[in-house]
Amino acid sequence: MNGAGNLMDFLDEPFPDVGTYEDFHTIDWLREKSRDTDRHRKITSKSKESIWELIKSLLDAWSGWVVMLLIGLLSGTLAGVIDLAVDWMTDLKEGVCLSAFWYSHEQCCWTSNETTFDDRDKCPQWQKWAELMTGHAEGGGAYVLNYFLYVLWALLFSFLAVSLVRVFAPYACGSGIPEIKTILSGFIIRGYLGKWTLLIKTVTLVLAVSSGLSLGKEGPLVHVACCCGNLFCSLFSKYSKNEGKRREVRSAPDVSPLSLLQVSYYFPLKTLWRSFFAALVAAFTLRSINPFGNSRLVLFYVEYHTPWYMAELVPFILLGVFGGLWGTLFIRANIAWCRRRKTTQLGKYPVLEVIAVTGITAVLAYPNPYTRRSTSELISELFNDCGALESSQLCDYINNPNMSRPVDDIPDRPAGPGVYNALWQLALALVFKIVITIFTFGMKIPSGLFIPSMAVGAIAGRIVGIAVEQMAYHHHDWIIFKNWCRPGADCVTPGLYAMVGAAACLGGVTRMTVSLVVIMFELTGGLEYIVPLMAAAVTSKWVADAFGKEGIYESHIQLNGYPYLDVRDEFTHRTLATDVMRPRRNDPTLAVLTQDSTTVEDVETLIKDTDYNGFPVVVSRESERLIGFVQRRDLTLAIKNARQKQDGVVSSSVVYFTEDAPQLPASNPQPLKLRRILNLSPFTVTDHTPMETVVDIFRKLGLRQCLVTRSGRLLGIITKKDVLRHMAQMMNQDPESIMFN
Repeated sequence: MNGAGNLMDFLDEPFPDVGTYEDFHTIDWLREKSRDTDRHRKITSKSKESIWELIKSLLDAWSGWVVMLLIGLLSGTLAGVIDLAVDWMTDLKEGVCLSAFWYSHEQCCWTSNETTFDDRDKCPQWQKWAELMTGHAEGGGAYVLNYFLYVLWALLFSFLAVSLVRVFAPYACGSGIPEIKTILSGFIIRGYLGKWTLLIKTVTLVLAVSSGLSLGKEGPLVHVACCCGNLFCSLFSKYSKNEGKRREVRSAPDVSPLSLLQVSYYFPLKTLWRSFFAALVAAFTLRSINPFGNSRLVLFYVEYHTPWYMAELVPFILLGVFGGLWGTLFIRANIAWCRRRKTTQLGKYPVLEVIAVTGITAVLAYPNPYTRRSTSELISELFNDCGALESSQLCDYINNPNMSRPVDDIPDRPAGPGVYNALWQLALALVFKIVITIFTFGMKIPSGLFIPSMAVGAIAGRIVGIAVEQMAYHHHDWIIFKNWCRPGADCVTPGLYAMVGAAACLGGVTRMTVSLVVIMFELTGGLEYIVPLMAAAVTSKWVADAFGKEGIYESHIQLNGYPYLDVRDEFTHRTLATDVMRPRRNDPTLAVLTQDSTTVEDVETLIKDTDYNGFPVVVSRESERLIGFVQRRDLTLAIKNARQKQDGVVSSSVVYFTEDAPQLPASNPQPLKLRRILNLSPFTVTDHTPMETVVDIFRKLGLRQCLVTRSGRLLGIITKKDVLRHMAQMMNQDPESIMFN
C-alpha cells in the first residue's frame, strides 16, 4: 500500500504542458490569475532564504519593464523603417534619384544645389522613368510611358505582397485589429503573433501601401507591435507560461489610445504605466529616425493662424453627419463584399483579386493628381493652410496687389481657376476613394483603414471649407457672417474643415469618440481645435449608431465568428441561466466524472466520444453534488504522462480526485490520483440567475465556462459560446455564426 500511495502522489510534481490551451480555444482568466498569484507568493517566500533568491525576485519584478523597453525600441524602429521604405517605394513608381537611388523624391531634391524655390519639386537629380529612358520629359509619349510604368510597378508590389502572405504567413493579411481584440479577450490563435507573421507583415505592409491601393498602415502597425510584444514574452517564463500575463503585455505595445480605449479587453493599472513607458521609448526611437523629415512625431502637423468661430459649428456638425452616413455605407457594403468573398468562388483566388483591384486602382488613380500621390501626402496637403509660400493648386487664390499684411495673416481671397480645377478633381477623388476602399479592405494583404477613412473625410471637409470660405468672402454682409467675418479678414480655414471631416469619417467607421479625438491630436498636433473635433466625432457616432451599433472591427469579428463579448453591448432580455445552460430538454445527459469510481478506461472513452473542453467532477452520479471541474487537455496529458512514467497504471485503474485514497486490496490495480489538476473552485451560478448577470460575469471575469447548480447539486453548464449564441438569438441573428469554442 505504501507503493500505491507513492504512485498516486506522483502528479504532485508538475509535468509539461499542463494548464496550457489548444488552438482556437478560450483561456480561463481566473485560473491564470490564480496561477500567477501562487507563483508570485512562492517567489516572495523564497526571496527571504538567500541573496540569490532575492536577486531572482528582483529580476522577476523588473522583467515587465525590460519587456516594455525592448518592445518600445523594436516597434519604434520598425515604424520608422516602414515609413521611410513606403516613401521611397511610392516615389519609385514615378521615377528614380540618379545621385542615390535609395532617396525618395523629396530627399533627392533636398540634397540638390540646383533647386529653385518656385520649382522645389523639380531637380536634375530626380528623373521620371520616361525622361530616363527616352530623354523626353514632356509630351504624349512620355505621359503614356510613365502611366504604363506606374501601373506596372503597382502590380508588381501588390503581387509580391499577396504572394508572400499566401506562402509564408497567411495571418499577415488584413488590419489585424479584429483578431487582436479577440486575442486580448482571451482567445487563442496560434501563430497569429508569431515571428514569421511579424517579418512578413512588416515587409508586405511596405509593399501593399507602396502599390497605391486605398489602404493605410496604422492598423497593421498595431498588429506588428503586438507581435513584438509576443516575441519578447517568450524570453521570460513569467509571461511565456501564463496566457493571462502574456495578454497584459500584448495590450501594452500598441502604444496609442487605440489600445487603451479601443482594443484592450483587460487593462490593469500597472499595464497602463508600462504602456506609457513603452510609448515613451518608441517615441524617442521614432524621433531619432525622423521618418517624416520635419523633426516632429506627428504625421500631419498642422499650424493654423485663425481661430474657429461658433457659427462654424454648423458645417462641422454637417461633416459629422456625412461621416456617420459614410461609415454606415462603408461597413454594410464592405461586410457584404467580404461575406460574398467567403461564400463564393471569389475567396479561392486571393492573388487574382488583389491583382485586379490593384490594376483598376492604378489605372483610375494616375490621371488625377490627388489620387496618384500617396494617401498620406494627399491628407497632408488637404490639412495645410494656404500661406504665402504654398504652391498647391488648392492655394491658387487671386491676390490683391495692394495687400501689405504679415505672411501669417493672409485675408480671405476669391478663388482662382486653380482652386476650381482642384475642386473638380477632389470631387472625382472622393467618389473614387469611397468606392474603391469598399473592395480593398479585407483582401489577403496587410490593409489598414485609418488613412483611407481620413482621406474620404479630408476631401469632403476641404470642399466644404472652400465653399464656406468663398461664401464668407462674397457674402460677408449675410447675417451668419456679419458678426465675425469682416471684409479683408482671414475668417475661414479650409484645412481645419479637412481635419474635422477626417475625424468624422474615421469615427463613423470605427465608432470611436474619446480615443478618436486623441488620435487626431497624435496625427496633427492640433490641440487648439478640440471642440470642433469633439462635435464632429460625437455627431458621426450618433448618426452611425442610428443604423447599427457595430463598428467595422466588431462587424468583422461577427463575420468571422470569433467568440468576442463586447463590453459595450447591452443585454436587456429577461432570460435565466436555466434557459441557456446545457443539457437542454431532449439533449443527452451532462458528461461528468465521479470523484472516486471512474476508471482510466472510462475517462479515455469519455474523451474519445465527446469534444467538450472540460468535465465537472461530482461526488456520485446519484447525488450529483459538485466537487470541481477538470480541463480536457489537462486530463489527457495527465493520463498519458502516468502511463509513460508508471508501470502500474492500466485501463482498470481507478481515478481518484479526492485528497486521500481509500485502502485497497493488493490484488487491485494501482489507482491514479489526479486531484492536482482539479479546479476546486469553479465559478457557479444558480439556475434562476438572470442572464443579464451571467453575461456581465463572463465579460468582467473573462470566464471560459460556469456551472449551474441548485442547492449544491449540478444541473448544467454555460460556456462562453453558449452566451454568445444566446445573445445572437435574442438579436434575431444566426446563432450558428459563432464558430469557435
